[in-house]
Amino acid sequence: MLAQDIFSSVKDISDLVYNTLCNYEQLEPGIFPMTQRMLVRDGQPCGIHFCLHGPRNVKYTSIWETDRNSILFYNSIGERFHRTELKEAPKLTTASQLAPT
Repeated sequence: MLAQDIFSSVKDISDLVYNTLCNYEQLEPGIFPMTQRMLVRDGQPCGIHFCLHGPRNVKYTSIWETDRNSILFYNSIGERFHRTELKEAPKLTTASQLAPT
């Protein structure tokens, strides 16, 4: 587990997730797209699901849990390979905050 600096936008978190997944899987950044989906519990945003769409329809995922302010990273077979805690992150309120992909 690694503690990260303060993040002021969802785009900053999205960039961290994208680069971490690419580095782990040795993928060239900027080649493969990443999608994002807002996670909702009891009508309130509680996180974001990130999915990096790699070669041959392989998918790598990550979940930002806003309650614990941590990001969990998963490889292509669903095994968690990394967890990082954010010291401070933006409050998630609407889907319009999702970083453009």
